[in-house]
Amino acid sequence: MPKLRIAMLTTFYPPYNFGGDGIGVQRLATALARRGCAVTVIHDEDAYVVLAGSEPPRLAADPRIQVVGLKTGQRIVSTLLTHQLGRPVVHAARLRQILRPGAFDVVWYHNVSLVGGPGLLAYGEGLKIYEAHEHWLVCPTHVLWRFNREPCDERHCLRCTLTYKRPPQLWRYTHTLERELRHIDAFIAKSEFSRDMHRTFGFPRPMEVIPYFLPDEPPVPSADAPPAEGKYFLYVGRLEKIKGVQDVIPAFAGETGPKLLIAGAGEYEAELRRQAVDHPRVRFLGRLAVDALARYYRHAIALIVSTLGYETFGIILIEAFKYGTPVIARRIGPFPEVLRAGGGVLFSNAEELGAALDRLDRDESLRSRLARESRASFESHWREDVVLDAYFDLLRRTARAKGDARVAAALES
Repeated sequence: MPKLRIAMLTTFYPPYNFGGDGIGVQRLATALARRGCAVTVIHDEDAYVVLAGSEPPRLAADPRIQVVGLKTGQRIVSTLLTHQLGRPVVHAARLRQILRPGAFDVVWYHNVSLVGGPGLLAYGEGLKIYEAHEHWLVCPTHVLWRFNREPCDERHCLRCTLTYKRPPQLWRYTHTLERELRHIDAFIAKSEFSRDMHRTFGFPRPMEVIPYFLPDEPPVPSADAPPAEGKYFLYVGRLEKIKGVQDVIPAFAGETGPKLLIAGAGEYEAELRRQAVDHPRVRFLGRLAVDALARYYRHAIALIVSTLGYETFGIILIEAFKYGTPVIARRIGPFPEVLRAGGGVLFSNAEELGAALDRLDRDESLRSRLARESRASFESHWREDVVLDAYFDLLRRTARAKGDARVAAALES
């Protein structure tokens, strides 16, 4: 049986990426290649450079994956036209050539906001899958964070977009999205919460829930020495207002008690540093390499996840679980769903956060139990092979429903 040929289309892909969606696509592409699929990733270098203002540092390429980075001398024009018209313009001919009839068995769309918008969904042939890493299908800003200050529970899209100082997207005021959705055979949400939010905001198609996973590589051995900071809680992630770290810092007032170590960087970092000036137990680590971060995870009392808005999943939670680290997470979005499997404590306000910090600091038996639960829940739900089985099951069912016997047979093998 020949290899299953898979095209994956996404705006951002490492090193041309800002956050979790690009990493998630890379992990999926690597896992599929490791299982014998011929994977081609098409992403938009222009869009990243326009938004970041510079080229990223180069990374070693995986020889098993063919990566096509779209770029042109008209970066700003290309990105703006796609953003406004909702279809490929400058890169249209290249995309049609890559996705020519018969080139792929599966065309897998991820974050297509700037690589082609909804018009890209008509490109290519084969089994067509759309995976919603963000809420772009129902939200112009992707994140359901209304007016850049609060979770969104009803539409004020034009006013909200202007709050973000972005131009309104012309195609969102037409029937473009509804028309192009007909090309997709199956839609994937990353959590039950995200699926339900799509439905709440009017998305008309059913969605399967398949979560993120972490690679099959074993965690770094546990014999490493703990960081020199002594007892500490850990925050990992971008330093943006929506991440809610400003609500955590006040819980670490005073000079005695465990520290708060903050690993990450972002636009809100300067404000957070100002807030923490009189909090000697708060320390900023900056961005950390994967190996260094694993050491901090392993020896933390718990990871704090304080996001204020509606994420689609929260991959940072399962990164902690992989190392047997409990989580203290805000009671919002998909976090209660993730913690139902065990391994953490939820909070809704400053009092509940303070109580959770105190309990995990003082109660070693509770911390040990949550550590065991976190690792067990990772093994049961978010290990690579567990989630890959769910992906392949969806692909098989979709191929059969579409009557694509050849692709169904390839998936059976």
